Amino acid sequence: MRLLKNPRILVFLAAILVLAGARQLRLYDPPLIASLRDLTFDSYQRIKPRQPLGQPIRIIDVDEASIAEFGQWPWPRTRIAQIVDRVRELGGACIAFDIVFSEPDRTGPAGMLAELKEREVPDRATLESMIASIPDNDTVLAQAMEKTPTVLGFFNEPNSKLGLPEPKAGFAMLGADPAPVLQTITSSVMSLPIFRKAALGSGSITLTLNKNDDIIRRVPMFMKASEGRKYPSLALEALRVVLGAKSYVLKTSEASGEVSGGGLAMTAFKVGQFEVPVNEYGELLIYYSRNDPSLYIPARDILDLPDEQLEPLIKGHIIFVGASAIGLRDLRITSLGESVPGVFVHAQIVDQILSNAFLSRPDWATGAELATMLVASLLLVGLLPFVGAVASGILGALVAAAMLAGSWYAFSSYGILLDPVFPMLTAAVVFLAATIFNFAYAEREKRFVRGAFQRYIAPDLLKKLEDHPDMLRLGGEIRDMTLMFMDVRGFTPISEKLTPEELVTFLNQLLSPLSDAILAHEGAIDKYIGDSIMAFWNAPLDVDDHRRKAVRTALDMTAIVEELNRNDAFGFRAAGKGVGDVQIGVGINSGDACVGNMGSMSRFNYSVVGDTVNVAARIESSCKVVGWPVLVSEDTAEAIEDFALLEAGAIALKGKSRPAKLYAVIGDETLAQTADWQTMRQRHEAFLEALAAGKQDEVEPLKQACLAVAPPGLDQFYSELAAAGASRLAAE
Repeated sequence: MRLLKNPRILVFLAAILVLAGARQLRLYDPPLIASLRDLTFDSYQRIKPRQPLGQPIRIIDVDEASIAEFGQWPWPRTRIAQIVDRVRELGGACIAFDIVFSEPDRTGPAGMLAELKEREVPDRATLESMIASIPDNDTVLAQAMEKTPTVLGFFNEPNSKLGLPEPKAGFAMLGADPAPVLQTITSSVMSLPIFRKAALGSGSITLTLNKNDDIIRRVPMFMKASEGRKYPSLALEALRVVLGAKSYVLKTSEASGEVSGGGLAMTAFKVGQFEVPVNEYGELLIYYSRNDPSLYIPARDILDLPDEQLEPLIKGHIIFVGASAIGLRDLRITSLGESVPGVFVHAQIVDQILSNAFLSRPDWATGAELATMLVASLLLVGLLPFVGAVASGILGALVAAAMLAGSWYAFSSYGILLDPVFPMLTAAVVFLAATIFNFAYAEREKRFVRGAFQRYIAPDLLKKLEDHPDMLRLGGEIRDMTLMFMDVRGFTPISEKLTPEELVTFLNQLLSPLSDAILAHEGAIDKYIGDSIMAFWNAPLDVDDHRRKAVRTALDMTAIVEELNRNDAFGFRAAGKGVGDVQIGVGINSGDACVGNMGSMSRFNYSVVGDTVNVAARIESSCKVVGWPVLVSEDTAEAIEDFALLEAGAIALKGKSRPAKLYAVIGDETLAQTADWQTMRQRHEAFLEALAAGKQDEVEPLKQACLAVAPPGLDQFYSELAAAGASRLAAE
């Protein structure tokens, strides 16, 4: 439970929870995330599009100029047959139609006969006989297709009642049957039976449109019917026919040697000697090259240009027939941002396979991205408490750059698509959340520090604690410190002459300015004990020259009390309370002490314990014995040798086995530099020597000599010293 109260542990646990949620979000793959990923990969292609290798592919384009010359679409099937024949004559390897011939040609003899039935014409029988002798347009086209390797297209249309075409190719499996992950087709719009029978291949011309931007990024290579039959794409059928292959081999993640992500997925397929990687749904990720005008041959040129000009463009080529005319509405958008006819996409598929230039998103890609996200996020969150937000932010930028560079390297060198955006965004969100949490916790720490110390330590020290709360070590630690105890002399007689309300007022009036003096010299107030104050220096933060500052505080406190008495600040004289001047005693000691939060887990105080504390308390009690308000230990005196100090002799402290040498602080270095003080110090040393030697006849004259040059108020001090010396001599 104690670990759970550690903010770093809490941030770490919160980060793990956020990452767990991010993992589920990534596996769900909402449209926004998918779109960002797609846009990233689009950017890669635009920076480095696939370079065309001049593969034998051409597109016969039904363009605006051809429509202007031959008339509106659809053209008579005889004209289409002319194009097919022309391709065969010029040595084309195959012709594939990105066009569906789903209805009979109305411009043929059958259409003309139907038109005659509705008109009044002379010699109808002769005319009908002549028309009937003309070959049917559809038959002409079918005959042309029989002579030429032809592939027809069909497209998915759930509302169609035409059903599905007959498969032209066989299928073999490496691993489990991928049917469960393939796109399902229930019905289609397809060419007439006469054309399907004549064609060697039949393929889907359905393209996968992105729902958000209509960009064609992937195309299903295979689709399945509800009863399990499979259909290839138009581009694959064109390639299969040219290669003379009879079937396709579909490979899944269950095949030997494949890496599985845990579920059924397609990984690749083979057609002839070519093995092509696909995504888990059997879709080919299109790696586009730039749209090249030289790839297109206008349909009119096929019929108008001479053989010697066309043959180099047609012979041995796979020929696709499609339309770029705007009115035919077959324009698509590629990842490169280009608007192209749909037939261009099919040509790109074949070009990509022949060039062996693929994009792949392996089954392990998502797992790798999630692992990267986890490592990057936990690294940033783990370092944040130690190096700070700025350094962590810089490191985060470097990590993001590394992820982006790694993703680009995988794309540019191996064609592997690894998403850097989601791990980067997740790490950024986790880092931002951790930074906000740390900021909130730091603010809470500052409030705690201010609440705990604002009444006890100096404002500048409190500011340092707020800015650097780590300097406040909770628990105990040994530090070199200076301890002060202050007590009001004769407090009991004073309290007997005052009502409780007057006593509280008196203490507040006295302790407030004395506390201010402590704080002004960077001291910390440990506690108030009735009429006493316990204070310390050099904790919780380091305080330079803390011994000197404590002694200066004691001198200021005696001056404050003198000022209060002089001005009758307590109102004792005015009220006739019969209370004399208020006097205080201050004891100071320096040395090692244990300081920290002490008490129970539910309630504690920041305090100091140790022998140094006890000695300071005993020194304060000795002020009454010595007859001077400020006494310091020998350890403290060594740091203020330039102050006006007088040795008070070795005093027996309560609870201590040996007497302690104490010093009375008469004034600061200003007094110590005066000529009178130098004279007095020499006489005081002589006085102490006489006391130590038991020369009673010299003690009194030396005492008077000291008082002659001493500041006011030392009469009792010297009287007590003389009395103590006489008592010691009598005891000996």
